[in-house]
Amino acid sequence: MHESRPSFLLVDGNNVIHGWDDLRDLQRRVPGGAYPELVRRLGEYRDFTGERVVVVFDGRGATLTEERPSSGLQVIYTSGGQTADDVIERLAIRYADQYQITVATDDRAEQDVVVAAGGACMSIDFFRQRLDAVKREREDWLKRHRRKQD
Repeated sequence: MHESRPSFLLVDGNNVIHGWDDLRDLQRRVPGGAYPELVRRLGEYRDFTGERVVVVFDGRGATLTEERPSSGLQVIYTSGGQTADDVIERLAIRYADQYQITVATDDRAEQDVVVAAGGACMSIDFFRQRLDAVKREREDWLKRHRRKQD
């Protein structure tokens, strides 16, 4: 049964940074500043939902590097010879049979490869709405929880 497969959310980091006004503006004001901000937001999302998240950014060096800032959150920076699209497509093709793969990107070619591999896609606008909804839900939960303790 497919519904029992663990799920992974793969995020095209640069696509999101360039597609969301606030992150794009931050990146212009503080070069490199949007990367940790997106990772922070994804960490909060992951912590509240429990969904495993992998964000892939285009290369920043000669080799692929990987960071795990928290359990269930993985950050990948591609090597200079690869793009984030290449890595996301390869992960989707390799793992779509084992996991429920969902990719957040507006890159149409990337979406086509992911869907052909058996994964699902969401636009970065829909992903933003999802993150915002989870943030509101988290804030509401915290307010209710704090009231119970007071």
